[in-house]
Amino acid sequence: MAATAFIFLTLLFIFHFKTAHGTDQVSSVTERSNLQTYIVSVQQPEGSDLAESEYVENWHRSFLPYSLESSDVQQRPFYSYKNVISGFAAKLTEEEVQDMKKKNGFVSARPERKVRLQTTHSPSFLGLHQGMGVWKESNFGKGVIIGILDGGINPDHPSFSDEGMPPPPAKWKGRCDFSTCNNKLIGARTFNIEGNVKGTEPPIDVDGHGTHVAGTAAGAFVKNAELLGNAKGTAVGMAPYAHLAIYKVCFGGDVDCTESDLLAGLDAAIEDGVDVLSISIGGGSVPFFNDSIAVGSFAAIQKGIFVSCAAGNSGPFNSTISNEAPWILTVGASTLDRSIVATAKLGNREEFDGESVFQPKDFPQTPLPLVYAGMNGKRESAFCGNGSLSGIDVKGKVVLCERGGGIARIFKGEQVKNAGGAAMILMNDEPNAFSVIADPHVLPATHVSNDAGLKIKSYINSTATPMATIIFKGTVIGNSLAPTVVSFSSRGPNLASPGILKPDIIGPGLSILAAWFQPLDFNTNPKSIFNIMSGTSMACPHLSGIAALLKSSHPYWSPAAIKSALMTTADLLNMNGERIVDETLRPADIFAVGAGHVNPSRANDPGLVYDIQPDDYIPYLCGLGYSDKEVGILVHRPVACSRIGKIPEAQLNYPSFSVTLGPAQTFTRTVTNVGQVYSSYAANVVAPQGVVVSVKPSKLYFSKVNQKATYSVTFTRSGSGYTSGQFAQGYITWVSAKYSVRSPISVRLQ
Repeated sequence: MAATAFIFLTLLFIFHFKTAHGTDQVSSVTERSNLQTYIVSVQQPEGSDLAESEYVENWHRSFLPYSLESSDVQQRPFYSYKNVISGFAAKLTEEEVQDMKKKNGFVSARPERKVRLQTTHSPSFLGLHQGMGVWKESNFGKGVIIGILDGGINPDHPSFSDEGMPPPPAKWKGRCDFSTCNNKLIGARTFNIEGNVKGTEPPIDVDGHGTHVAGTAAGAFVKNAELLGNAKGTAVGMAPYAHLAIYKVCFGGDVDCTESDLLAGLDAAIEDGVDVLSISIGGGSVPFFNDSIAVGSFAAIQKGIFVSCAAGNSGPFNSTISNEAPWILTVGASTLDRSIVATAKLGNREEFDGESVFQPKDFPQTPLPLVYAGMNGKRESAFCGNGSLSGIDVKGKVVLCERGGGIARIFKGEQVKNAGGAAMILMNDEPNAFSVIADPHVLPATHVSNDAGLKIKSYINSTATPMATIIFKGTVIGNSLAPTVVSFSSRGPNLASPGILKPDIIGPGLSILAAWFQPLDFNTNPKSIFNIMSGTSMACPHLSGIAALLKSSHPYWSPAAIKSALMTTADLLNMNGERIVDETLRPADIFAVGAGHVNPSRANDPGLVYDIQPDDYIPYLCGLGYSDKEVGILVHRPVACSRIGKIPEAQLNYPSFSVTLGPAQTFTRTVTNVGQVYSSYAANVVAPQGVVVSVKPSKLYFSKVNQKATYSVTFTRSGSGYTSGQFAQGYITWVSAKYSVRSPISVRLQ
């Protein structure tokens, strides 16, 4: 590489200390207890060649403290990054980091974070049908490689059969550490820096999450899929002919993924040649230069790789969103129109529909005694926590338990069963409202809304002999309220960058049936196993697979163009033709739905797109107030904001608007024609309350494909009937004879 400007390299240092012996034991134990993983940025010296990985690795090792450059250095786990964040990893003490700061080329250091892991009917609900529409137009995603960063995979599942699949494209450079890889599952590797001390483990899924995500994104057609006799149908992913590359970076538990492993997986995926990255992982809000998913994803989009990430499961509370960077598609969760209905029928003949996958056919329809688990006044008992029912007579009774308390829903049922209970009614807490989940419970059960639960409580208190039973009605299709926003789906506004609206979009994430990692106790066909999961982790691979379809249909579209197509064609209305609602059954706001619910067919032919090239983000990042050094960490090269200039966040050519409005403000957007050659569009504005929105010009004309047109939007406050800090929402839609291209607007009034 030419000796020009310095290049920022971000390095992760992770060092494993062996147990000390003899007189050094006490000091070594103390030293080891103070170790933590640091992400360190350094400069690349003049004259270096980044293509020479051995040279780069030696350069990285030179930053280790001198005392660590001894004979044991080869025994320590080590990563040398090449693409996303060039560098290596070892655990260090604070004193060792302070010594490192004295070395020439050192830039910065920070401790690494830990991050969290965040279908038979989904395709038809989304309008994907064999022999027609976007599946046919995209050839089912053939030739596209989806990289999954998650918890591994069950490689023998029929969802990963390669029947009818061509070999991977010639650009593929990855490897597979299974003997059973094929033309569907073309890559599988493990990145576990702590485990590397003992040798690399195979990327086997140990909790089902990774297998489920991979099957949702790109699982093959598998007939006769079901779970406990429900949700029957043909299981298939969004892009059934796309190839899968698996990068295991998570290893069980709630906080089971480290940034060092995540970066290693991202680094390998970019090197291997994936087209789409699906990351159902996230953490709290931090500046982008301190967010390894944001930094690594920026390197991916620089190589033309689309990145889809889960929005997080901390809803329904505002400002809980994960993965806030504008170059990432941030996906919230919605419902399908499918329910697996279990109805709680009370002794007074009132009935309340809930859901459960486990639906025994021999459960008695005659009422049983009904008891509230919290009748002793203890919250732990109300939540049906471990051992909390020991002093309550629940034997042979239907037990009403409350959701929450940090206790898993299925575990509550286990406690009821262990205490001798005959069945469970699980009632939502107030925040989860009407969002209920179909779980494979261990006993007859139903999960009902908070509203239903309160009425059941009232009934229990109204009579000396409360009675109830559960009527199991099986799989029901056609809920006209679908899609609704699920309660757990994290909400905006965006804390890291308030001028970028998040989430971007919502997709199916509740009670999703997909491939599973091991036979369930009740499964009769151990090779064809499926399970239901819920979370934005399930919504994300839906969008990843749909992005793969668009990539197959439009191989030259940039990641930003694909993202724009998904967002500007999203649906705002449910199956009733009314506004999408949230868990309260009231209209969902813009911080819950983003641009709306994904519509794959419309996204494949959007008319116009808002394109952004990687370098276009640099003045935006400078405008966030980041230093040259911090921007350089993100874009992987030196940056001088004083020379490049800054733009407000809302000036980025994003498919939505998020504006903090005091005095009037004007922003511009540029759209690219990817629709009809000769076309014209007129602006249709639904202004946020208390705001005047002026679009100039109000009409756009195109005479060729890929022609660009620029317009400006001015936002002005109207009247004084507003509260400082309140939000208002609206839309700008460009309408032609064929297309409707909509951008949501969020305005915070000052």
